[in-house]
Amino acid sequence: MIETSHAFGEFVLDPGCGLLRNGRAVALGQRGIALLEALLEARGNIVSKDALMARVWPGVVVEESNLTVQVAALRKVLGPAPDGQEWIATVPRVGYRFVRTIPESKASAPPPELRPALAVLPFSNLSGDPRQDYFADGIVDDIIAALSRFRSFAVVARDCSFANNGSAIDVRKIAAELGVTYVLEGSIRQSGNRLRIVAELVNGQSGTHMWAQTFDGTFDEIFDFQDRITERVATLIEPLIQTAEIERSRRERPGSIATYDIYLQALAKISTEIESDNAAAYALLMQGLAIEPDNAQLLAHAAWALEHRYTMGWPALTDDDVEACGALARKALEHGAGDAMVMAHCGVALMQTVKDYDWGPAVLQAAAESNPNNPMAVVRAGLGHLHCGNVGDALSHFHRANRLTPGERGAHFSHCGIAHAHVILGEYELAVAWASRALASNPNFEPTLWVLIAANAHLGRMEEAHRHLAALRRLTPDITLERIRAGQPGKHPDRIAALLDGLRLAGMPER
Repeated sequence: MIETSHAFGEFVLDPGCGLLRNGRAVALGQRGIALLEALLEARGNIVSKDALMARVWPGVVVEESNLTVQVAALRKVLGPAPDGQEWIATVPRVGYRFVRTIPESKASAPPPELRPALAVLPFSNLSGDPRQDYFADGIVDDIIAALSRFRSFAVVARDCSFANNGSAIDVRKIAAELGVTYVLEGSIRQSGNRLRIVAELVNGQSGTHMWAQTFDGTFDEIFDFQDRITERVATLIEPLIQTAEIERSRRERPGSIATYDIYLQALAKISTEIESDNAAAYALLMQGLAIEPDNAQLLAHAAWALEHRYTMGWPALTDDDVEACGALARKALEHGAGDAMVMAHCGVALMQTVKDYDWGPAVLQAAAESNPNNPMAVVRAGLGHLHCGNVGDALSHFHRANRLTPGERGAHFSHCGIAHAHVILGEYELAVAWASRALASNPNFEPTLWVLIAANAHLGRMEEAHRHLAALRRLTPDITLERIRAGQPGKHPDRIAALLDGLRLAGMPER
């Protein structure tokens, strides 16, 4: 029976849960667990072969070769330590010892950082009715399943997080035991036919609350209520954790060369929609890929950076941005199959930049199906329909993405997509209304200004069109119709025609 937790590298040997890697259970038999526990308890000291055999096979006489086999199997499961060496060192003719890694303060280079991990604890039933436990547990099961679709953080398995059910909650202690940075907890309360669910996201290291929300509903709508809570929590947690991790990296690890920190630095820059930040993000991503050339997240974001430059008509960063973007996207898909964000970025790159009007939209639709609660995946599937499919389907995807991120970070993507769809449909008043909302969400997103210029010009509001054109030229002084046309998919030329006509009316030069 394991009585205390032992953390090393990306692993935790946890009470009741066995061996965890980044919060996920690792298949390891009882003998392997007993062997690892004995080595960890020695704290780097040598453990004799006789002591290990007595621990792993208590009361049984076995050949020494059995221990050799168990050590080899354990080494295979653990893989190399951050410094490239084995976790378990052989002491000839004596035994084995567990090699502790050098503390960060003494190491010559920082160890690679890992993606954050989250535990969802059982929700407390405050109703006094034990029959409501099933509903509280059902809510948590659905939330865990929805959050597990996001690849930017790990979610601890239900059996481990539910080991704390019924006990007094010390969030920091639980976070340390489970090896997680963030904890989601909550409660359920019943009053007659009414139900109230409270969900809270807590920083497991400091114990501070990051977010909380109350959900009210009735037993009559219990399944819709459960789905609504799951959708809302899933879509809010990912950006909250992402923002917290970016700030934590800036505060605790400035200038880190670990690929995870490089990814966070690049993500913060690429999201601003500013040309110089985009170039800096691409340089960071190339730095990370020099360390981990097969990292799907780095590859996909590098493809996104080049695709965005091409779409915006910004200066090239390589000898051939189109070829480089396509190569990055294809390699990212090869190494990141099933990751909704990887597919979302790569699908747009294939459609917008490479002009593959079959594979690109198919990848985008697969991204939305892989994680229907990921707003970026949903909005980019809408983009696939906008340029290569049905405009009505595009609007459906954009409105769903907008519902997932109402007025929050990234909302400009869905707002601008809706506005562009209304331009295609000739509904210029609606286009202006939605593009104005997009502008309020992010004033640097140039397609929003394209729509505002074009729609106002079609409505005869030339003063407004010229005002937005001046704002666009402040962002990109050399913008032309030819550069915008080149960055847009051409499967259905009429989808971009009204936009270009409006820009032309406002006075944008052809080339």
